[in-house]
Amino acid sequence: MNIIFVEPHFPSNQREFVRALAAVGANVIGIGETPGDYLDDELRGWMSRYHQIGSVTDVAALTDAVRWIQDQVWVDALEATIEAHTMAAAQAREATGIPGTSVHTTWLCRDKPSMKQALREAGVPTAASTGADSADEVKDFAARVGYPLILKPRAGAGAAGTTRVDNDTDLDAALARYGAEGTGSIAVEEFIEGHEGFYDTIAVGGHVEMDFACHYYPGVLEAMRTRWISPMFVSTNRIDEAEGYGAVREMGARVIEALGIGTSATHMEWFASPKGLRFSEIGARPPGVGCWDLYSAGNDIDIYRSWANAIVHGHTGDAPSRRYSSGIIALRPDRDGQIGGYFGLDEIQGRYGQWVIDSHLPDPGTPTQPVEAGYMANAWVRMRHPDYDVLRGMLDDVGKTVHVYAR
Repeated sequence: MNIIFVEPHFPSNQREFVRALAAVGANVIGIGETPGDYLDDELRGWMSRYHQIGSVTDVAALTDAVRWIQDQVWVDALEATIEAHTMAAAQAREATGIPGTSVHTTWLCRDKPSMKQALREAGVPTAASTGADSADEVKDFAARVGYPLILKPRAGAGAAGTTRVDNDTDLDAALARYGAEGTGSIAVEEFIEGHEGFYDTIAVGGHVEMDFACHYYPGVLEAMRTRWISPMFVSTNRIDEAEGYGAVREMGARVIEALGIGTSATHMEWFASPKGLRFSEIGARPPGVGCWDLYSAGNDIDIYRSWANAIVHGHTGDAPSRRYSSGIIALRPDRDGQIGGYFGLDEIQGRYGQWVIDSHLPDPGTPTQPVEAGYMANAWVRMRHPDYDVLRGMLDDVGKTVHVYAR
């Protein structure tokens, strides 16, 4: 099977998808923005050829590159695993007759108001929402639904550009900021109080073949806005047995069916609220923040290979063992500047060393990254343990014990 893979070089874990496709027998053809001479020998060795273009989100350039490749070989699939690349890939697919996730499905997975409207029509419980092109439309929605509200770019990923507003003053300030940034049309949603988590799948032919559930502590919006918090997310190994996950799985299956997702990785956000389970949003692509590495470490699998098997052979292969829960905790510097040093690392290593998967501890002198840059922007530690509650306690202890100093 000949598979075009979009942007095999950046970010760094993109190479894992290429490795896995090659390992299960695919002939991988890369299209990316990085000059071919910059690719290392290992990555080049996993691909039969590589084609550089100026931007993989330039639909015309991507489509021209795909057509050039089609003149050389038959192309069975075109895969993109980065949110910002998925629409261009879908448009190139449809323009060149390659099967895969459609433009309509990709649009529904990126345009949040349209996504939620389609899901409400399918009976999936979601927050009240709308797409707004003017301040008056936002204010009319606020008058109908009430505060608090969430404002975000219609096609944003994660918490990027997301703002909570609690009153008219907050709303005016947020609208002024979006206007200054040239954001244009935005998504406006009812704020859902409750616990936030996510549900990730690999679907084959519209049916879930492999799945995982994770929990955020605290929720993403608070985590990405508050420096003193060491946020974490934890993948549970209780999805097959604990109460509540059946409802999450049922909701996920309904979402996949309603949006017309066929064979694809998915990343779905959900809330367990006083009003019941509420769906938040979906991406027709793998999760970010190294989450698949946690699933592999916790379940005795190579999930990249599971995904590649789904694309190439129509099945994921070995089932997850559910042997461990696994998680990551982000360790923020106490201020912006440069990393000065760490306190408490030896203590944590002595207590939990056997359960540490890996860590990232930038050297002193490394420039810090802003809080909103995400879980892996600065220092972090990833761990696993057979007991979910024990793991959560260990990660929390890491956050309380390890201090990252900046200067």
